[in-house]
Amino acid sequence: MTTTHFIPSETTDEQPSAPAEQPTAAMRPGHHTEPIDPVRLRRVLKAYTTRFVAAAIESAGDGYHLELGSDVVPRAGDVVLARVVEIGKHTRLESPVSRRQLLFPGREILVAYGDRYAPDQFLAHVPSSLAPTDLVAGGGLASEVIEMHASIDGATRIEPLGLLADRHGRVTLDRFAPLGSTATLAAPRSEGRPPVIAVFGSSMNSGKSTVLGSIVNGLVGAGLQVAAGKSTGTGAGNDPHHFRDAGASTVLDFTDFGHATTYRLGDQRIREIFVDMVDELAATGPDVVVIEVADGVYQEETRRLLEDPAFHERVDRVVFASQDALGAVAGMQVLDAAGVTTAAVSGVVTSSPLATSEAGQVLSVPVIGTFDLREPHTALSLLPSGHLAS
Repeated sequence: MTTTHFIPSETTDEQPSAPAEQPTAAMRPGHHTEPIDPVRLRRVLKAYTTRFVAAAIESAGDGYHLELGSDVVPRAGDVVLARVVEIGKHTRLESPVSRRQLLFPGREILVAYGDRYAPDQFLAHVPSSLAPTDLVAGGGLASEVIEMHASIDGATRIEPLGLLADRHGRVTLDRFAPLGSTATLAAPRSEGRPPVIAVFGSSMNSGKSTVLGSIVNGLVGAGLQVAAGKSTGTGAGNDPHHFRDAGASTVLDFTDFGHATTYRLGDQRIREIFVDMVDELAATGPDVVVIEVADGVYQEETRRLLEDPAFHERVDRVVFASQDALGAVAGMQVLDAAGVTTAAVSGVVTSSPLATSEAGQVLSVPVIGTFDLREPHTALSLLPSGHLAS
């Protein structure tokens, strides 16, 4: 048998060495700025969360630059230019007009930093540098995954190339949003305030948005003008578009107030958004205002909002969405302890006649099928007495 020996070839000075790894934005020392070509900036895929910034870029794309370097620390609400590295959970990026843009490795995207609280997906926090991080929401949220649900794929990985900035400094969602901190808000209506219905849920995906859309549709069918909003959550266009399609005359969500997400904003800001949203919607002259509060009633910001006197001053009735009968019972206990008036239970639980029956046997409020809320007389039954349409 012949044995073959493999002899490594000699290395000479003339042979090319392996290319050096290109430094990422976070690896570059100090704090730098780099101009960004307007044509390049217009071509990047822009996220729903950045839609007000995207509109400004489309109008005039010059005058922007990038902030980068190891000393640059991102904050929630900062807008970042990033490159897709590896596709994971989110394979598409929702555009400013809610088109699902397919992602490819190497593609540049414009998203916003923010924290995320999603029990069915990710717990994620804004990182402390421009190091490679994660895309944790299809609406366009850059954040570092802390924990994730066991059943889902890992997050799509992205490489920040720099924070977007202009002559005023960092580009932030708050600065470009129509109802951000620099906006002049509508004066609250002291007389003749329309009734306000708030929709809460037992958890993520308990059916809150579908319940709210059904209520809007039922009230509009009864001849009423309805304004709708979503005061907390993670930025995406599905719910606002749902409310408009259901017939709402005016729709607002927390992104209109300059936030890609409300998780970890703090009690004061959560209160301000809720109060300002109710007052803004009421100022448009509707017959009814309906507002969704995201996540479950055990989520910290949601629980504290329920306890806030400003919430009780503005909300007349609550509709609770639950995934199952046990969740409905537990949720009602939380709502009762908070002292709110609950008009009905609905949501995913009502997809099952057996679960609906179980809940109905132990609850003191009616359990109403989600799509039954689209019936005008059913939707009207949720309003406080004295506010029923003739």
